[in-house]
Amino acid sequence: MHPDILFEDAYLIAAYKPEGWLVHRSEIDPREDRILLQYLRDLAGCHMYPIHRLDKPTSGVIVFGKSGEIAAQVQAQLQSEKSVKKYIAVCRGYSPEEGVIDHPLPPVADFKHQRKHPKADLPRQPAVTLYRRLATIELPYSVDRYPTSRYSFVEIQLKTGRRHQIRRHFKHISHPLIGCPKYGKSVHNRFFTEQFGCGRLLLHALQLQLDHPVTGKRLNLIAPPRGPFASLIQAFGWQIPE
Repeated sequence: MHPDILFEDAYLIAAYKPEGWLVHRSEIDPREDRILLQYLRDLAGCHMYPIHRLDKPTSGVIVFGKSGEIAAQVQAQLQSEKSVKKYIAVCRGYSPEEGVIDHPLPPVADFKHQRKHPKADLPRQPAVTLYRRLATIELPYSVDRYPTSRYSFVEIQLKTGRRHQIRRHFKHISHPLIGCPKYGKSVHNRFFTEQFGCGRLLLHALQLQLDHPVTGKRLNLIAPPRGPFASLIQAFGWQIPE
């Protein structure tokens, strides 16, 4: 699966990032050669400037600037109330119908910091996540302690942008995301891989709304999930929110 262009003009380029691709090169995964920044730069024939990030296992909408100035303007907007960032995910159990997770998080130390200060006590930063439950399913399999297994399909809106915020927040409310090796539960991750052929993190950046930094036009960038995640949603009879 390769990236697709969702929007492009002289100032911005928005793309669909497949899961498994890095946004830019990283010491965390130096052997990975699927680099979105490089791919788009070769495709567009100009420099690209990252505005925000999606983790390697997360798919969905991402935007780059074609100049450092434009990238800085949009980055500031994404940190304000002007933008809307929506995700969809599958979590363990029946989550509440809706909720606000207001739970400060310590920064996730980067690779260099972890090597130098492996046990550093980093201060917590404000972190707020909104969510609503879209659908549920109860499967006739005893994956863990219970005779059946329950899962929720949720829509998520970020009010802040801390690293791994969604995954960490849903672990905090005891509804960890499926497919997450770090904050999830391996027995459920393995079940989805073996039973449904879906071994990826079930987290997808569905929609990004922002004002164009030059024209002021409202951009509504939407990209439904593809591949195994899309097949799973269809198999469960769920509907992707519009």
